[in-house]
Amino acid sequence: MPSYLSEIMVAHRAAAASDTRDPIGLEARALAAPAPRPFRAALAGAEAGGLAVIAEVKRRSPSAGALAPDLDPAEVGTAYASGGATCLSVLTDAAYFGGAPEDLSAARAASGLPVLRKDFTVSAGDVCDARLMGADAVLLIAAALNDRELAGLAELAARLSLGALVEVHDDTDLARALDLGADLIGVNQRNLATFAVERGRAERMAASIPASVLAVAESGVRDPADAARLAAAGYQAVLVGESVVVAGDRAAAVRRLAGHPVGERATLAGGMTGGAGR
Repeated sequence: MPSYLSEIMVAHRAAAASDTRDPIGLEARALAAPAPRPFRAALAGAEAGGLAVIAEVKRRSPSAGALAPDLDPAEVGTAYASGGATCLSVLTDAAYFGGAPEDLSAARAASGLPVLRKDFTVSAGDVCDARLMGADAVLLIAAALNDRELAGLAELAARLSLGALVEVHDDTDLARALDLGADLIGVNQRNLATFAVERGRAERMAASIPASVLAVAESGVRDPADAARLAAAGYQAVLVGESVVVAGDRAAAVRRLAGHPVGERATLAGGMTGGAGR
């Protein structure tokens, strides 16, 4: 794995290796926690009204630096909800993104929306912790996990009634996610080496995503034109962080991105899916 992601994953794997909690007891505690809200179903239900927005509570990032370091997660979550966000994404990584589990809990309680725990999931403990802190879905980054880890963490998420957004960056990642049976896939347009956005990546990959998969475009959504283009390519949702969290009127920023008509994903002749479209 390249630079930014490699550094972050080393830190998260070290933290997981030092976790001495009993995994069986931890899973039992997670199962006893309040039931998650239906994350994927919320996105699927929003499609009739056009493009859904997963709006992100994000204080900073390694590539962009400080974005909104003093944000109030409850206030931000409420603003996103009032602007028509279907779901939230909340960064809980402290070292690189300035997040915390408390940010997730506060944003979820204030907004009433399903929430993705946006973090670098590497262990069963990470998945259990997601439900314990109140998350409704977890992020699984295909490039950061081997096949055994990806399958095992997805299975655990399902046992805990958590959604699993499988993030892919290229056709190899996508093939692995489809082999896994993932039905919620996010195409991240960031270059894993630099975290720079490569706009157009999601559109190029759209035709390879089967109709049965709910497709999310991640990163690089700056304005309504970007959102409309991705919706037209067949993405049912966009995950948006920087452009909405730094906006002066966050509700209005979300509102401008939501609701664009979702097109059919074009058939990819000879592609891995044998054709998509809805």
